[in-house]
Order: sequence, then structure tokens, then C-alpha cells
Amino acid sequence: MDHVSFSVNKGEFIAVVGPSGSGKSTLLHILGGVDRPTEGKVFIENTDIYALDETNLAIFRRRQIGLIYQFYNLIPVLNVQENITLPMLLDGRKPDREQFEKIIHTLGLSDRLDYLPNQLSGGQQQRVSIGRALISNPALMLADEPTGNLDSKSSREIIELMKIFNKRLNQTLIIITHDERIALQADRVMTMEDGKIINDEVIRS
Repeated sequence: MDHVSFSVNKGEFIAVVGPSGSGKSTLLHILGGVDRPTEGKVFIENTDIYALDETNLAIFRRRQIGLIYQFYNLIPVLNVQENITLPMLLDGRKPDREQFEKIIHTLGLSDRLDYLPNQLSGGQQQRVSIGRALISNPALMLADEPTGNLDSKSSREIIELMKIFNKRLNQTLIIITHDERIALQADRVMTMEDGKIINDEVIRS
């Protein structure tokens, strides 16, 4: 990253685009509390996350940041319900039943709760990873090429679901994508090149 500085409004949907190696994933990992920057600050909900020690950063990440990856990162020996509720269980908290029911109903997973990841299609596995990212009702959802491993039909469905949660729950959403069709659905498109933001364009307000 090279002097990257920007702010995001609550409930905003931002797409980050740019060629491979431009720094998109590094930016996402810094925002997500995964990669610690050598300098600079990241504020989420008025918290300077890198001023926290590792233990408190891990807690903050579980509670306030939902991460969605291209390859799902589900635990193969846990079923759908266990994978979705894992962040809460790791946090020693009991999932809110109403929140859980709302999420699985919206994601269309109500009849798949006892299934293991290898019994699901790619699109269904990505729905589970979205549910896992949402279960703590985080301040920020970050998605790194969430449709990169899916066919076009599943890709459209996944983006529509993420937009539903973005609007219905006022979830702030930042997606890294190579897909121009996805980027044009965002409120704002940021273009990166060589570790810099070279363009930051509002598509819709």
C-alpha cells in the first residue's frame, strides 16, 4: 500500500477493482485485521484496530468484521449450522436464534443445516460462508472475489444475497472483484494500481 487513505459510510457498498498485483487483497486483509500495516491507522466503528493487542484484535475481528473468501474456508467436519455459528461459539457467546433463522431463511439453507460442506454445491458453500460472516452482525463485511469460484448463475445469486444484507441490515460491504458487472452494482467503485487508489467514483448515492 502506498499512502492509501479513504473513508466509508455505514451501509455503503464499495467495489474495489484493479489488475492482479495492484494491492486489492492486501488492502482487504489490512481492513480485516489480518495483515498488520507497517504504518498508518485503520478505524472501524471509531476503534483504531491496530492499537489493539493480538487477543483483543482477534475478538474485535470476530465480532465486527465478516470475511468472505473465494474458496469458502469452511470447516469440513462441521455441518452447515456449526460452520455458520462457529464465530459465536469461538467467542463463548450463544447465537441469537432469531438472527440465525433470518439468515438461513434468506440464504435458502433451512433444509441443509445437517449437511457437511462436501455435500453442498459451490454456491451453497458460499452461502454458508456468508452466513458465517453475518452471524455476529458485524459492522463491516469484506469479500475477496466471492464469486470467482462459481458459475454465472450462482455468482448472480450470491451478489444478490449480499446486496440484500447490505440494504436490509445496513451492512457496510466492500467487495474485491475482477467482474465489471459486479462492480457496477456497487454504490462506489475504487480502482487500484501499484498499491495506490487511482480512482474513486460514486456510481449511485
